[in-house]
Amino acid sequence: MTSTDTPRRTRQRSLVWEYLSDCESFQTAQDVHDGLKARGTPVSLPTVYRTLTAMAENQVVDHLLTDGQSAYRLCSPEHHHHLICRVCRRTIELTQGPVEQWADSVARTYGFTEIAHVTEISGVCPRCQELTLHR
Repeated sequence: MTSTDTPRRTRQRSLVWEYLSDCESFQTAQDVHDGLKARGTPVSLPTVYRTLTAMAENQVVDHLLTDGQSAYRLCSPEHHHHLICRVCRRTIELTQGPVEQWADSVARTYGFTEIAHVTEISGVCPRCQELTLHR
C-alpha cells in the first residue's frame, strides 16, 4: 500500500476513529453520527458514511451487514470471527477454534484453494438474558 492508497487523516476521520474506539459493538453510520452529535462534535452524516466506507476499504474497521444496514467496528488486525449479541450488539472477537478446521475441510472437499472466510455468530448475551428475565 502506498501513501496515496491511505486516506488522509482529517479532523472528521479522527473523530470517527475516537468514537469507534470507545464502542464494544458494531455501529451503523447513523449510530456514529448520533453519538458524535451527542458528544458535541457534529459531523455530517454523508461525511460519516464516506469515512466509514474508506476505513472499511483500507481494512481499518471490520464491516458487516446487520438488519440490512452496514455496521462497523474497530477490531484487531489478526484473522478473527465475531460473537454478536442480537439485543445490545455487544461483540466479542473470537480467534482460532473449530471454524478454521471446518472451513479448511469444506474447501478441500470441493477442491478450493486460497481460502478466506468471515464468520459471525449471533445470540443473546448473559447481560441481555438477565434483563429479559426481569421484565
